[in-house]
Amino acid sequence: MALKVAIVGLPNVGKSTLFNALTQTASAQAANYPFCTIEPNTGDVAVPEPRLEELAKIAGSKEIIPSRINFVDIAGLVRGASKGEGLGNQFLANIRDCDAVAFVARCFEDGDITHVEGRIDPIADLEIIETELMLADLESLEKRVPNLEKRARQDKDSAETLRLVKVALEQLNAGRPARAAQISMEDYKAWHMLQLLTSLPALYVCNVDEASADKGNAFSDLVAERAKRDNAKSVVISAQIESEIALLDPAERTDFLETLGLHEPGLNRLIREAYSLLGLQSYFTVGPKEARAWTIEIGTTAPQAAGVIHNDFEKGFIRAETIAFDDFIALGGEHGAKEAGKMRSEGKEYIVKDGDVMHFRFNV
Repeated sequence: MALKVAIVGLPNVGKSTLFNALTQTASAQAANYPFCTIEPNTGDVAVPEPRLEELAKIAGSKEIIPSRINFVDIAGLVRGASKGEGLGNQFLANIRDCDAVAFVARCFEDGDITHVEGRIDPIADLEIIETELMLADLESLEKRVPNLEKRARQDKDSAETLRLVKVALEQLNAGRPARAAQISMEDYKAWHMLQLLTSLPALYVCNVDEASADKGNAFSDLVAERAKRDNAKSVVISAQIESEIALLDPAERTDFLETLGLHEPGLNRLIREAYSLLGLQSYFTVGPKEARAWTIEIGTTAPQAAGVIHNDFEKGFIRAETIAFDDFIALGGEHGAKEAGKMRSEGKEYIVKDGDVMHFRFNV
């Protein structure tokens, strides 16, 4: 499954600079004026996974294939976007098919880079964006209510949809995003079908200056507190530093990061927080041809995990030959793990664990 994250923020908060760095491209124009991003730029990025290197080395894999994550750089939103201000609703629609939203907050001072609101206040920035998304959701839901009320008298599905619409409207009218609603597992699929902007999980990205890249600053501390209150995630990144890292050879990056007091690029932290936010993990398939990572939700069963590779694997699932990552490494691969009794044969009820090395048996 490919994770898709919308990068959202006010103009000139560093969205496009971050996007360019994350995707290691210059496809998004980073300029010092509002609306420099006119079309939503989409970048496909490999998910950093150091365990793959270890697995491939032991198995002699010819190719390493990581999981992928998609970032969508949305044009800068402004106050009144839900009513067509700035570039308006066309960009709000680009968020709807994403899995999560990364709200980029400007957490740095720079007199050379203008702020559309004329001040540096990351919490106010986040509130403007959240308000616009809530207003867009309100407008969308209120338009649907009359038709749903008519159909609900005779159609069970419409009645259930109307019930969930009212749940969302209750939150939005109270000034809270739809994600604040308590939704049961039984209702989750129908709730997701409402395509509400504010029901998407939120990740707050604090774009700080270079000097604050390792520990953050007073601005990012405020955002972290807000994220905790909102049951969201937050991560500190210097988009400028990330853009410099993107231009370096891999061999040079470690030394550069060390001089800044960093252990890894911001991309790694951003993806890790996104995975945690969405309840995702990885399992691996390993062989002479390739070592590959597959992304699944925590709690996925073995047949469901097999289905991520191909639907036929899930339909004809017999069993999964499974080795824990630590055992695979410690025992020198599949043969050693099998000899030591660490290769397990798991059935349809097995819940896949993060790092499992798996080989599926199935009927064609």
